Amino acid sequence: MPHFTVVPVKDQAQARYDSLEGINWVDYRDTGQDQDTSSSDGHGNHKEDSPFLGGVDTAGKRSDFYDRNLALFEEELDIRPKVSSLLSRLVNYTNITQGAKEHEEEESAHSSRRKTPKSPNMGTLMGVYLPCLQNIFGVILFLRLTWIVGVAGVMQSLLIVLMCCSCTMLTAISMSAIATNGVVPAGGSYFMISRSLGPEFGGAVGLCFYLGTTFASAMYILGAIEIFLKYLLPQAAIFHATDPRGADGAMLNNMRVYGSICLSLMAVVVFVGVKYVNKLASLFLACVIISIVSIYAGAIKSMTHPPEFPICMLGNRTLVRDRFDVCSKTVLMGNMTVPSQLWHRFCVPGNMSSPQCDDYFLQNNLTEIQGIPGLGSGIIRENMWGDYLQKGDILEKPGLLSVDAHTAIENFGMYVSADIATSFTVLVGIFFPSATGIMAGSNRSGDLRDAQKSIPVGTILAITTTSLVYISSVVLFGSCIEGVVLRDKFGDAVRKNLVVGTLSWPSPWVIVIGSFFSTVGAGLQSLTGAPRLLQAIAKDNIIPFLRVFGHGKTNGEPTWALLLTGLIAELGILIASLDMVAPILSMFFLMCYLFVNLACAVQTLLRTPNWRPRFKYYHWALSFLGMSMCLALMFISSWYYAIVAMGIAGMIYKYIEYQGAEKEWGDGIRGLSLSAARYALLRLEVGPPHTKNWRPQLLVLLKLDEDLHVKYPRLLTFASQLKAGKGLTIVGCVIQGNFLDSYGEMQAAEQAIKNMMEIERVKGFCQVVVASKVREGVVHLIQSCGLGGMKHNTVVMGWPYGWRQSEDPRAWKTFINTVRCTTAAHLALMVPKNVSFYPSNHERFADGNIDVWWIVHDGGMLMLLPFLLKQHKVWRKCKMRIFTVAQMDDNSIQMKKDLAMFLYQLRIEAEVEVVEMHDSDISAYTYERTLMMEQRSQMLRQMRLSSAERQREAQLVKDRHSLVRMGSLYSDEEEEVLEAPPEKVHMTWTRERCEAEKTNKRNAPENFRELMSLKPDQSNVRRMHTAVKLNEVIVNRSHDARLVLLNMPGPPRNTEGDENYMEFLEVLTEGLERVLLVRGGGREVITIYS
Repeated sequence: MPHFTVVPVKDQAQARYDSLEGINWVDYRDTGQDQDTSSSDGHGNHKEDSPFLGGVDTAGKRSDFYDRNLALFEEELDIRPKVSSLLSRLVNYTNITQGAKEHEEEESAHSSRRKTPKSPNMGTLMGVYLPCLQNIFGVILFLRLTWIVGVAGVMQSLLIVLMCCSCTMLTAISMSAIATNGVVPAGGSYFMISRSLGPEFGGAVGLCFYLGTTFASAMYILGAIEIFLKYLLPQAAIFHATDPRGADGAMLNNMRVYGSICLSLMAVVVFVGVKYVNKLASLFLACVIISIVSIYAGAIKSMTHPPEFPICMLGNRTLVRDRFDVCSKTVLMGNMTVPSQLWHRFCVPGNMSSPQCDDYFLQNNLTEIQGIPGLGSGIIRENMWGDYLQKGDILEKPGLLSVDAHTAIENFGMYVSADIATSFTVLVGIFFPSATGIMAGSNRSGDLRDAQKSIPVGTILAITTTSLVYISSVVLFGSCIEGVVLRDKFGDAVRKNLVVGTLSWPSPWVIVIGSFFSTVGAGLQSLTGAPRLLQAIAKDNIIPFLRVFGHGKTNGEPTWALLLTGLIAELGILIASLDMVAPILSMFFLMCYLFVNLACAVQTLLRTPNWRPRFKYYHWALSFLGMSMCLALMFISSWYYAIVAMGIAGMIYKYIEYQGAEKEWGDGIRGLSLSAARYALLRLEVGPPHTKNWRPQLLVLLKLDEDLHVKYPRLLTFASQLKAGKGLTIVGCVIQGNFLDSYGEMQAAEQAIKNMMEIERVKGFCQVVVASKVREGVVHLIQSCGLGGMKHNTVVMGWPYGWRQSEDPRAWKTFINTVRCTTAAHLALMVPKNVSFYPSNHERFADGNIDVWWIVHDGGMLMLLPFLLKQHKVWRKCKMRIFTVAQMDDNSIQMKKDLAMFLYQLRIEAEVEVVEMHDSDISAYTYERTLMMEQRSQMLRQMRLSSAERQREAQLVKDRHSLVRMGSLYSDEEEEVLEAPPEKVHMTWTRERCEAEKTNKRNAPENFRELMSLKPDQSNVRRMHTAVKLNEVIVNRSHDARLVLLNMPGPPRNTEGDENYMEFLEVLTEGLERVLLVRGGGREVITIYS
């Protein structure tokens, strides 16, 4: 598959390299001057500029202009390039690098001289699957999952895992739909949400995602320090407890000191060079995978040879194993029985016969049980249900005999106790961070060979894999490990070993070292990603006070953003408790996932034209379910954290909204409605819509007959099928006459049009104007229809049938004038030819093709219109075929590959075919047809001249009842309304007039001979050649198509050739049943981006 690239690289030879996807406009005026140019405004919106690819040299342009096979389009090839030119320039595009501000932003001339970047070549495995695994697996799996299983029990632990993984799976489905709806540059979820729901939601959720990632780095650092101080090097502790109850406080202070040191070192590493972090990513991932494999290996081995980790129980209470040597009250030394270390811990030194000991110690026996009974022991029955504890509760095994007695406070440190109060909701908040990390694939989209395939497959496979690992781990932990050991968070009962390490094979050190490096790696990845996300938000300039964080080192590294990230992460370090930090980042991630689901649901329900995800297995109901689950998990985990997180997001939203939004307060219900409408219209006035939100907003020009009935109702049918009730539709009509005299007629015409709109199911507005000339009325409609930002961007009008048979040129002149007006107003134009043959809303095409003949590129309208039509039930089963024309010097095979890749990136399914049009001699038929056309024009011109002379001499009898009312469209011209000739014409003859009449009679045969010897103009011959050749090819390929869409050539700049232009259009569309002639409005209307 050919490489398709997406960022324009600036050409030195041409300062204004035009963006393919931006919001740009084209100056269609007939001057040859350069158009005004401008650059991006920082929001991805470009001001006035040409939207088409430039950068061709003068010679190339000249050869394009005078291409014999495209002579009809030669006057506009500078702004509407050949398809082959467009596709060849797509090869010069490159993917977005991480941290890029916007996909439309041009590179500087200096950057264009740099080495060409490598093309993206990462596949699903390396680009999405493994990064997602690395981000999802983390500290919670190794440090807290065994504890969660012990406290909640196997059943409730499975429920927690299922809830969290279902939430992320539903989010991944929504994310896959958004990510495959075009190219997603760096910024991941922030980019997706901001471009789907707007800057307010994008900024709010982007900051939430940033804070979540920042607190995640704090959580990973705390996990690494916990492993270091608890299991790797306990002697490194700085603070020590003076009494057993102060141990937790001392540990938290140690975590704060070492955590701050570790954070500082990591920030220095990230500042010095991100490339080192990326190079170590594979090592950290290998540590995670080896650790997980060792757990499974240990669980399998425990079936036959369970590891030896005895647990000492006093009664049914669990003792801290590293405080004594043997689990016995007395020991045998030689022939003497002496008190053990355990005895001295519970008793006052003295005589054993009358000891002063702890009551509970005296009345209960010591027993030793196996900490890891093994997979075949059946211990899962005891671990099936939960045992939630309050802070300070001693861990007890229900099955052991125990005499309840008083325990001295000074002996409390000998027992393993709970350090925090637990409940189902607390455990959900602590576990959820282990399900996050699903955005890793979408953040790397610029490095993927085929992002639209890799992101959904890799992300969903990664979530499936991790979910299976979590579920199987819950079952294995519950089946292999004793319940009191599972509830022992720090492994006090198994000699300060990491609990999950006791199960691993070949040694607990595999898990300890592997989990340490994996948490350090995850912390580095978070510290690397969070500043870049903040930089992307700052560069979008939607939150002014963050603007400073958009700057960085000369190579683009976000220095200031890294500093802020370090300070916020330090707040998490100062909290010092992994169990307290985890729910905080759970809130922020859940908020982010909630809005990803909301974005997908809104896009699906709105059915915007740009919403064409290549990933098809989504539904708005799934997105709403995912959104509901995110909201529920937020309040289940911690309702007060949820309120705080939503409050932060809400404040950011309102801040962004009020930066540029005018406050408006209504009075009363009606005033409030008016205020809301006015506010919405003012918001629309801010600027033109982004390319991905562009949809045809129609102005349909209708023609009425003498009885004020709609002459061609199928124009309305076509509009309803194209719009499907979405967007704006205005139906316009011109009544010729005086407004004072024709007001009643105007109201009647408006009612007739509204009735027809209701019959044809057109949802929109009706606008009827009265004008002295139809041409002026049409221009008024084009200029003034709509209100504020709710204006039309596309004009639909009918073809002037019978223009050849009519001696009156007003019909086709009004038509051509309307074409010129729409072009000058930067509006798109659609002309359905043979509209009477178009299907009604009750018909269904069971098969057939919609054929698109893409000859020149003028904004992508030809691709968008069939997609919109196929949303309607009439056209739904039709297949789309795209034909483009290759010239002699074009590589048609490469053109076909590039066009197929272009459509793939557009998420449009169509059959692609490149038609080769070889240069051929102009045929006799073409020459003859051009000659006939020019002879006819000359003859009509002479007839009009002689008629004008006769009328000047004639004395016309005025009869107001003989006036013919021409109130329909395309039947008006500059001249005043013709009056009926009198029955008798009285001529006044003079001597000069008599001589002139004799001369005219003598010259008549000479005029005829001149007409017969007329030689056609060469430019007309070339244009006729283009029309004949294209028509021959189109009829050959598309004679049985349900609809043919075709680029409509522009009218000639010289108005003397207007009549010939009509003939060219007739020749171009001969022999086709349904034709839709399309002209773009000078801007891109379709995009490959999300």
